[in-house]
Amino acid sequence: MKILTRWLLLAGALLLVAALYPGVVVKSYGAALIAALILGLLNTLLRPVLVLLTLPVTVLSLGLFLFVINALMFWAAASILDGLTVTGFGAALIGSLIYSLCGMLIDVVIERLFPNAD
Repeated sequence: MKILTRWLLLAGALLLVAALYPGVVVKSYGAALIAALILGLLNTLLRPVLVLLTLPVTVLSLGLFLFVINALMFWAAASILDGLTVTGFGAALIGSLIYSLCGMLIDVVIERLFPNAD
């Protein structure tokens, strides 16, 4: 139940990103659900490999390169899906920042709703 609730809220967060920033367009809530799933899969499978491969650059940039990796994941999800459109890398960077902030807020809310459920 916790994962399903988080997924639904992250899809809503994608719609919020599209409403707040014109460089990101989500066609429908169904497209947002699929995009949230794809983003989750990319962040679970591909992001750790990219973080490991770019570790020297990340250390030299004091961790700021992680923002670039997040933007690349956001941009990759948009290139895979028809329902999510990102106008460029700058839009992917800003969109991923807003989405990450929403994700952190959602995680806090989920922990309060389901305190001991894993």
